[in-house]
Amino acid sequence: MEKSKTRRSFIKKLTLGSSVVSSFPYLLSGAYNQKLMLDRTYALEAFSANDQINLALIGCGIQGIDDTNVALKVTGVKLVAVCDLYTGRLDRAKELWGNDLFVSRDYRVILERIDVDAVIIATPDHWHKKITIEAMESGKAVYCEKPMIQNFTEGHKIIKVYNKTGRVCQIGAQGMSSLGNQKAKQLYENGAIGEIVMLDMYADRYSSEGAWQYPIPPDATPKTIDFDRFLGSAPKVPYDLKRFFRWRNYQDYGTGVAGDMFVHTFSSLNYIISSNGPKRALSTGGLRYWKDGRDVPDINICLYDYPETKTHAAFNASLRVNFIAGSGVGRRFKLIGTEGAMDVSSNSCKLIRPKKGTIPSDNSLNTFTKDIQKKIAKSYNDKNIEKRNVVLNTGESLWEAPTDYKGGHYDHFYNFFQAIRGKGEIVQDPTFGLRASGAALLANKSYFQKSPVNWNPETMMLL
Repeated sequence: MEKSKTRRSFIKKLTLGSSVVSSFPYLLSGAYNQKLMLDRTYALEAFSANDQINLALIGCGIQGIDDTNVALKVTGVKLVAVCDLYTGRLDRAKELWGNDLFVSRDYRVILERIDVDAVIIATPDHWHKKITIEAMESGKAVYCEKPMIQNFTEGHKIIKVYNKTGRVCQIGAQGMSSLGNQKAKQLYENGAIGEIVMLDMYADRYSSEGAWQYPIPPDATPKTIDFDRFLGSAPKVPYDLKRFFRWRNYQDYGTGVAGDMFVHTFSSLNYIISSNGPKRALSTGGLRYWKDGRDVPDINICLYDYPETKTHAAFNASLRVNFIAGSGVGRRFKLIGTEGAMDVSSNSCKLIRPKKGTIPSDNSLNTFTKDIQKKIAKSYNDKNIEKRNVVLNTGESLWEAPTDYKGGHYDHFYNFFQAIRGKGEIVQDPTFGLRASGAALLANKSYFQKSPVNWNPETMMLL
C-alpha cells in the first residue's frame, strides 16, 4: 500500500491547489457538514436505422426484462429477438416490445441470426459460460449477467475465448458504472479515508419474493416449458416447476446468495480500490426459515482477507445477507479507513471524517493521583495533539445524484454500447468478472465444506 494514501497527504493535495479542491470546496474551513451534487454527461448522438445496434435477449425473466428495458433507453438500440424456455414469457416479450419481435425457445437460432449485433444473457447461472462463449464465437457482443460463472473452472475458458475473438463482453453488475462508485473511487485514490481497514456490507430482505419464492404461472406445463433444455448440463431430474421458476434456490442451477448478491459487492469494491480481490474466505450461516426444498442458505455471513497491494493495505471484508430480516429491509456498503469512511450506493457517496480521540479521558485519568493527572494532561497539551486534529478537519460530505439521473444500470449499458461502437471501454470485462464472481463463490465453497478457503487473486485460482 502506498503510504501517500493518508489524511495528511489528502490535506496537502488540497492546500497545493489539487483538482480535489473542486470536490471538497469547504474542506479547509474546519468542521463541516456539506451536501454536493454528482453529475454525468452523455454523448448526444442521433442514429439512423442502419446505425442501430440490434439487440437480442436470451432469458426473459425478471433480470432479463429489467436489463432490456434499461438497455432500450440508450439511444440507437433496437430489440429484434427474444429467447426463453417458457412460451408465456415469449408472449410477454411481444406485449412489452412489439409483435414484430422474433422469438424462439432455442438460443442457438438467435445466435445464428445475422441481424443480431449484441445479446443480453440473463439465463440461470449454469448456462452463462456456454452461451457467452458461443455468442462471442458467433461474432456477437455480449452482456452477461452476474455472476459470470457458476463454478471456478469456467472463468478462464470465457477469458480465453474473449481474448481470442476480440468481441466486446461486459459482465452485468448493475451498480458498477454508477456515479456513486465513480465518486468513491476518486475520493479513495485521493486518500480521503486513509488506509482501508475494513469493508462492511449487509443486505436484508423480508419477503417471499425477496427470498426467491417467485410465482409459478397456472399455464406452466410440459408443453409450454422446455424443462429438459433448462436442465442442460445439470443433473437430470423429473419435471419440477419449482426448479424451473425458482432456480436460484438450487445449487444445480444457481449460486445462492453469494452469486446473487455478494458479487455486486466485489464488483464495486474491486473497482473503487483497484483490487484483484481477497486471498481467503471463511463462511457460515444456515437455512433458518425458507425451508421450501431449497439446498442453499437463507442467511450467509462471510469474512474475507484482502492482502496488501500497491493500491490498498491489507484489510478485512465482512459480508452478510439475511432473507428473513425481522428488522426490515436494508442494505449497506461501507468502506472504513484509518482516517475516515464512505457509505456508497449507486446514487450517492457519503464521506465521514471523524475526530480521532487522542487526549486521555477521565475514564483513564481517574486511576491516577491529581498530581499525575495534571502532568499527563500537560504532556499531551505540549505535543499540540488537539490542535493538529483541528487542522486536519472533521465532518461529513454527501454527494448525491440529481433526481433526473438515469442510474447506474443505465450507465453500465451506455458503456457497453459505446464500446461496441468503438467510442469507449467497458468497465467489467471477463477478467474483472471472474475476480468478482470468484471471490463471491468462495463463500459457497467455505460454507459447504465448513472450513476456510484460500484463493490466488492474481491467477484467479483456488489454492
